[in-house]
Amino acid sequence: MRKKIFILLITLTTCQFLYAQSNSLKDFPKGFGPKEVGKRLAYRFLDRKHMLHNGKWISYPETFNWSGALKYAALTRDKKLLSQLEARFEKLTSQEKELLPIMNHVDLNMFGSLPLELYLITKDKQYFEMGMPYADTQWVVPQNANAKQKEWNDQGYSWQTRLWIDDMYMITIVQAQAFKATGDRKYIDRAAKEMVLYLDELQRPNGLFYHAPDVPYYWGRGNGWMAAGMTELLRVLPQDNKDRRRILEGYQTMMKSLKAYQKPSGMWNQLIDEPDCWAETSGSAMFTYALITGVKRGWLNKEEYASTARKGWLALVPYINEKGDVAEVCVGTNKKNDKQYYYDRPRNTGDSHGQSPYLWCTYALLEK
Repeated sequence: MRKKIFILLITLTTCQFLYAQSNSLKDFPKGFGPKEVGKRLAYRFLDRKHMLHNGKWISYPETFNWSGALKYAALTRDKKLLSQLEARFEKLTSQEKELLPIMNHVDLNMFGSLPLELYLITKDKQYFEMGMPYADTQWVVPQNANAKQKEWNDQGYSWQTRLWIDDMYMITIVQAQAFKATGDRKYIDRAAKEMVLYLDELQRPNGLFYHAPDVPYYWGRGNGWMAAGMTELLRVLPQDNKDRRRILEGYQTMMKSLKAYQKPSGMWNQLIDEPDCWAETSGSAMFTYALITGVKRGWLNKEEYASTARKGWLALVPYINEKGDVAEVCVGTNKKNDKQYYYDRPRNTGDSHGQSPYLWCTYALLEK
């Protein structure tokens, strides 16, 4: 009898554990639900001034904040939000046309991912025609290219290659969007080839990434761009792509390390491996997005990683203030071979560097 009771208890405990795991990314306390959080963040974007690159063009943080709000609107079928986001974009084709980024740098070409997102949602050809040149020119060497840029091109890589970890979201996202919009394998195949280059050059044995080959620090948001970039690529990369296994391996190795470095609070630090560094929201949100997606897509073991993803989300939400602005966001950060530089970076509230990945988390949680 005791043996039967023991077996029954073990069975019940196992079932309860499996139930908890299966619902850990679905059931949240009041105020933490992805739909309500996403609505606060997406509508907040409508009230924001433009965040410009060099004071001239729509910046990559604004681009990703915008596209994140669009994806949220489409997923939740919020027609009012979608209409308002599209109306704001229409200004870029008229009175704000000078704010459209030029196509000569990795941080500017990524803008094409935004009109391509609008095309994927609305099927309006004007968005396709606006977005595709940004994807195409990443692999068209300009006449004034320097010797190193030409060398990258000769090897089949983007002439915009520079081996900064940020690039693996900037390049990946626009090429992935072009693939989704056209079905042409060349876009996703060349993005995968580029990703393997960065994995080979920058990922360390512990799974994390240096900011650049000459900057041996594990900067949070930089690693976040890499985590999110691999996630976006794996979402659409065909199973028969020759580089998929290598990229999945790099992703899983990184997620294992991030699980180990997650703070008891659920956050990750500005320098991931430095216990005395401050908790930073944008990188933490990017890691959480990658973890949520990996669990839901089956790239990660649910029993091992679902609780890590949930812990990250529950830690992130309290950083959103009453206006819908995310606090403790590291400002834009160039590479520098100086550890103290990363400790001393200013922190913003409401910076699109942070607003964007929070939105990614909301639609990742809402996806079936």
